[in-house]
Amino acid sequence: MTTISDVARAAGVSVATVSRALRGLDRVSPQTRDRVLRAAKSLDYMPSPTASSLASGKTHVVAVVVPYVTRWYFAHLISGASQVLRDKGFHVLLLDVRDEGPNRATLLDSRMLFKRVDGVLILSLRLQQPERELLQRLQMPVVTVGVPDQDWPCVRIDDIATTSIATEHLIRLGHRRIGYVGGDSVPAMNFPTPADRAKGFRDTMGRHGLDVDPGSFVMGDWSARSGLDAGRELLSRADRPTAVVAASDELALGVMAAARELALSVPRDVSVVGIDDHELAELHGLTTIAQPVDEQGRMATRLLLSTVAGLPTGHEVATVPVTLVERRSTAAPPRP
Repeated sequence: MTTISDVARAAGVSVATVSRALRGLDRVSPQTRDRVLRAAKSLDYMPSPTASSLASGKTHVVAVVVPYVTRWYFAHLISGASQVLRDKGFHVLLLDVRDEGPNRATLLDSRMLFKRVDGVLILSLRLQQPERELLQRLQMPVVTVGVPDQDWPCVRIDDIATTSIATEHLIRLGHRRIGYVGGDSVPAMNFPTPADRAKGFRDTMGRHGLDVDPGSFVMGDWSARSGLDAGRELLSRADRPTAVVAASDELALGVMAAARELALSVPRDVSVVGIDDHELAELHGLTTIAQPVDEQGRMATRLLLSTVAGLPTGHEVATVPVTLVERRSTAAPPRP
């Protein structure tokens, strides 16, 4: 197996110079660096990640903490983050919580993080207090997505304003009897999103003097299956709503499926609007509030790598704009 000494002999330089050149450090001329890189390539030399991390104090690994790997939203956040990390020569340590019980086990510990990762990216999850204290004790760079935090930078959308845009769209079309299908919060995860989106709906209805019928306010688990169940419940009522705001596109697609089951036409009999701009939204003609999920993952990762590099980032909250995308699932309400 080729060693760093072999590369040094082939390039005619010291082992220390090879090490500096391969790690991109200063005090190596461009000509020497080029000679070292050519020698390493010709000898098929692969530097040891462990040795490099010991020498530089950096592991070039970022821990990504995510509640659910398989959900559309989180998969796209991870994809955006991975693109930036790969381009910058970093690796991903993926930590999938996946525990929906009321007392989630502590996920982060010092053995997992100390001298193993350079930073932590937390996706739409509030950490437990021992985990927060550990990260602060280790002085670990942290950036969150979706959950503003007083100690760390955050990238997010304004969930209250987002649902308000969806509700205003239906009110402008003339709807007054509007139902809501929201994603329920898992207590162990402590998501702020479900409560914020529900608040955006209630506040907007209140500003227009419109009542929110308790029977037309249904919570589910964010999935299309849950939206189907909620849609059956809402649209089977004698006083069914003429429109539905869904807290996610997957819930909205479930509501549209329930309408088809009940021989109701969308949007002639009921209008439906979602949030996200899921990749299936356009296929089904779903009006939605589009948020740039991949870009949020990229933004948060660039912010984290700036912190890892020692650049000041503060505790800023970067709020990403959203956009109403009108398709064929919304229209004026049916005439009495």
